[in-house]
Amino acid sequence: MQDAKRTQEERRAATRQALLAAARAIFAQKGYAATSTPEIVAAAGVTRGALYHHFADKQALFGAVVEAEHEAVAMAIGSATEGVGAPPDTIDALVAGGNAYLSAMQAEGRRQIMLVDAPSVLGRAAVDAIDARHGLRSLIEGVQCARDEGTISPLPTVPLAYLLSAIFDRAALAPAAELDAYRAGVEALLRGLRRVPPAQ
Repeated sequence: MQDAKRTQEERRAATRQALLAAARAIFAQKGYAATSTPEIVAAAGVTRGALYHHFADKQALFGAVVEAEHEAVAMAIGSATEGVGAPPDTIDALVAGGNAYLSAMQAEGRRQIMLVDAPSVLGRAAVDAIDARHGLRSLIEGVQCARDEGTISPLPTVPLAYLLSAIFDRAALAPAAELDAYRAGVEALLRGLRRVPPAQ
């Protein structure tokens, strides 16, 4: 009985993953508005009933895709910022995290899903809530750490993190040919936050 239950759970998980993968590919290629649920289920090789068993509607499926994209980006940032410096320099960590974010956002369709469609489909509050569980949380922690160490001026942590997040998002939308210039600008802004010790 336990083996049968496990198999059923594995089938459910596989179906959900197939729906997410198919939806992600189509949303990335066509955008949310032009994507239909029949083409998603066809691409996933499942029935419409299976779709509605796992997700209330197309918007709920899209929300799950957006969440997965935010999680993937946050993992890329985490990998890039682990062990930066010895001892860790919080400004270097913020720069490394910013560069990792910009690199991760170059994945095909990710900008369309996260930055173009998500705010209009899910609403700004819902997107902020998703971001708060992933990348924004890491950014807030990084800013707070820099404040605690005295590396940056004691600016309000959360507003500064939101402003930096907006800068990263704008840079991520840059054409590929201009991305290096945006990277340089973002790094200059981050390094400009460093607190200058008072003259002796």
